Amino acid sequence: MPDRLPLRLRGEDGRPLRVAHLTTVDMSLHLLLATELAVDVEHGLETYGLSAPGPYRQRIEQLGVQHRPLPSLTRAWQPAADLAAARELLAALREIRPDVLHTHNPKTGVLGRILGRLARVPVVVNTCHGLWAQAHDPLAKRLLVLGAEAFAARFSHAELYQNAEDHRTLARWGVPAHRARVVGNGVDLDRFPAPGPARDELRTRLRNRLGVRDGELLVGGVGRRVAEKGIREYAEAARALAGKARFVWIGPDDPDKPDALRAAEAGLEFLGSRDDMPAVYAALDVFVLPSYREGFSRSGMEAAASGLPMVLSDIRGCREIGVHDRDLLLAPAADAAALTAALDRLLTEPPLRIRLGAAARRRALDRFDQRTVARTSLETYAAVARRRGLPWTTD
Repeated sequence: MPDRLPLRLRGEDGRPLRVAHLTTVDMSLHLLLATELAVDVEHGLETYGLSAPGPYRQRIEQLGVQHRPLPSLTRAWQPAADLAAARELLAALREIRPDVLHTHNPKTGVLGRILGRLARVPVVVNTCHGLWAQAHDPLAKRLLVLGAEAFAARFSHAELYQNAEDHRTLARWGVPAHRARVVGNGVDLDRFPAPGPARDELRTRLRNRLGVRDGELLVGGVGRRVAEKGIREYAEAARALAGKARFVWIGPDDPDKPDALRAAEAGLEFLGSRDDMPAVYAALDVFVLPSYREGFSRSGMEAAASGLPMVLSDIRGCREIGVHDRDLLLAPAADAAALTAALDRLLTEPPLRIRLGAAARRRALDRFDQRTVARTSLETYAAVARRRGLPWTTD
């Protein structure tokens, strides 16, 4: 696998290489891949984002990325729409003629790997952002998910994993070790200021806007407004701890998901989607993510970069954020009583909040730089090209 960083990848006769990143929705291109897209552009790649159309297109294109909408693409598996989306994707690939197709998300990871090879894309790479089946899911679902992933992996030239547990799981399903690598995950660390005057200013301004009283503790979670994020359990914990803190949730609705939450949850305030996330994290005193499934929690990494004490679910994708009682607290998923107890510890033990917040910040600086992950993708493209004897050059 990759062994060095190509400063600039070029195709035959020195032309810029074309790389296309495929996700289901444009929100993923913006929220999950913005730094990776920016690094591609910085390294001279002609960079494309392929997804269903949505409200983030302008922000994606401000990075220097060309967006190609796939109007029929949906997050849910819908045979008629999926067939139309497959035709749209093939047409886009034949128009763009990318040198690299990098697929993301469960559905587009499966469709993209297969169709990328059918379209004769020279390098097809997939990043597994988290297997969409857990040990507690019905056997039929686990077999379907793992079988689909293992089958689709036969069509890629390289498989990248955000966490080691997913890598080990699919290795048992026959994904070859020489084409697989655990790359971790990261965020743009420069966005989240260290404790100090700049962070204090962000904190004060937003807390004033939200009407947070002096001395009041603010607990918050970040993610889509769906049940699998553990929002119901969080609301139950908020009701049990009423009077000790104010409890909020930040993130967009996701009405296309079958577990979308639309009703209010007593004890919990929904603040909706926000663009000022560094200020949001600065305003919080405690971060919580009681999710049932994560590939490698981005909001957890952002909270760590912001130096926040955290309670996360004890699941793959959250355990990678830190070690229990050293960097954060872990609680079993779907266990409101355990979540309540962990949050109560942080709310009632100020020295514990200080210790865990400082440890989380150190771990983020050491482990969660997204530019490192993005450079690993570039190295992977170059390694596949060398293995396949493609006439690429570096300078």
